[in-house]
Amino acid sequence: MKLKKIYKVLIIILLSIAAAVTGCGAVVYYTFCYPVFNINSGGENKYIYISDENKDFGVLCRELRDSVGCRNIKAFEWLAKYRNYPANMKAGRYVVEPNMSVNSLLNRLRLGQQIPVRITFNNIRLLNELADRLAQQLMLEPDDLMKYLTDETYCESLGFTTETIGTIFIPNTYEVWWNISAEKLIAKMKREFETFWTEDRRQKAENLHLSPVEVSILASIVEEETAAPEEYPIVAGLYINRLFKGMPLQADPTVKYAVGDFTLHRILNRHLETESPYNTYLHTGLPPGPIRLPSPASIDAVLNRTIHNYLFMCAKDDFSGRHNFAVTLSEHNRNADAYRRELNKKGIY
Repeated sequence: MKLKKIYKVLIIILLSIAAAVTGCGAVVYYTFCYPVFNINSGGENKYIYISDENKDFGVLCRELRDSVGCRNIKAFEWLAKYRNYPANMKAGRYVVEPNMSVNSLLNRLRLGQQIPVRITFNNIRLLNELADRLAQQLMLEPDDLMKYLTDETYCESLGFTTETIGTIFIPNTYEVWWNISAEKLIAKMKREFETFWTEDRRQKAENLHLSPVEVSILASIVEEETAAPEEYPIVAGLYINRLFKGMPLQADPTVKYAVGDFTLHRILNRHLETESPYNTYLHTGLPPGPIRLPSPASIDAVLNRTIHNYLFMCAKDDFSGRHNFAVTLSEHNRNADAYRRELNKKGIY
């Protein structure tokens, strides 16, 4: 009889322990493993950014609560402190997926499992513009990048000069870590440059007696010269004709670059007299560097230029951004006179 009572007591105790364990397990699961983030996000991911200068656990918790919609920030704080995360925060850009749990997010943060950011840059003329554009998309500051791009020794170590280093930044979309360093970003762009310049492209450049960098410099002039991409191969062919003949390119965009004023609507004699290695009216051959970051389309237009006999070009008098092309100087002068008359009519000086 006593034995039966003992069994009963043991069973009750065991059941109580099991219930307690189950209850505790449920509490632990609900607290740390149950979805608490982005509950009402509509299925969209959200992102948090932790910089090297702002590894502040309190700031992170407020962002998770206010911007990411954490329903139980106390659970995150407790588990993070228990696992010593505040002292080991890793910089980066992290995705918070809909219905993520405290434990899942904390594991991602502790391991530094950030998600890449897609950077894009185009329609850029100057390196400081590039640095500003990239700084808007990454953790780095513009000066971080400019320090390397203006360092002659560093640029030479990569096979470039401070004038030509911009050619490694081929406008496109690239995936990088948000907290990538300036030096690693440049190394990444150098690899992308090498990938872009396939054997086929290099062979076409060699057939033109130009290096990849020289092709990029010429492409920058072509792209700046015309607003019509379909004219790129024609303009490229014209400039290559002039190069082969030893004629100065006489490209107006290079004068604007030399003067430092891209808003000029009319190039005057005083502009043509500006002393600069970029002024292709005063100096034959290519300028020492690109006058903008040329797009893949303009680079390929140079490599696949239209073969023709044109040596001269002039903007059309309808101000469409397109051009009249000419083989002879007399024909070109007629086109230029028509354009100047329209400039005068519109009072553009």
